[in-house]
Amino acid sequence: MKRDYPEHPIIGVGAVIVEGGRALLVRRATEPLKGDWSVPGGMLELGEKLRDGVRREALEETGVEVKVGELLDVFDSIFTDLQGRPQYHYVLIDYLCRPISGEARAGSDVSEVRWVSAEALPAMGLRESIEQVVRKGLSRAGKTTS
Repeated sequence: MKRDYPEHPIIGVGAVIVEGGRALLVRRATEPLKGDWSVPGGMLELGEKLRDGVRREALEETGVEVKVGELLDVFDSIFTDLQGRPQYHYVLIDYLCRPISGEARAGSDVSEVRWVSAEALPAMGLRESIEQVVRKGLSRAGKTTS
């Protein structure tokens, strides 16, 4: 399935991985958003269940095996070209995740990984929707551990 100028929106899954009051972020190595910080995630594969896709993407991009928890958010991510045509259109479904095993390292489609506290989020230059879902994940994870 082609990702740019698709015929239909593409379903993407994201892993808001939280441990010890910090979230694991990745720096994108491909378009869209090449060079930007985000949560690990990617395109859902045909025949794949949502939570299985979250686990696969987290492992591929970070080397961390995760336990997928609650749904945090569902939102559109649409990028238009200079003529106003949708060049990329994703429907993103993000889940709260906890690491089970593995060491965080840059894997496929990412150039860097970093554990970040809520206080450090503004310095990361995140898109508003990403910062909101990461903050929601940190808040929810904090409530489940107390």
